[in-house]
Amino acid sequence: MSIRPELLEILACPQCKGPVRCEPENARIVCDVCKLAYPIRDDIPVMLVDEAQTLSN
Repeated sequence: MSIRPELLEILACPQCKGPVRCEPENARIVCDVCKLAYPIRDDIPVMLVDEAQTLSN
């Protein structure tokens, strides 16, 4: 699974509107500010706050 760099550049956290990073090994997009992880399903990022998981730490 891979998110194209061009797509990652335009994605933003829907909660804080900040930058996100991809964790392909965990199939998720992560916002370090909000400590939320958005799932990637069928190579499509699901950027919905209701679908996000809170990161521990």
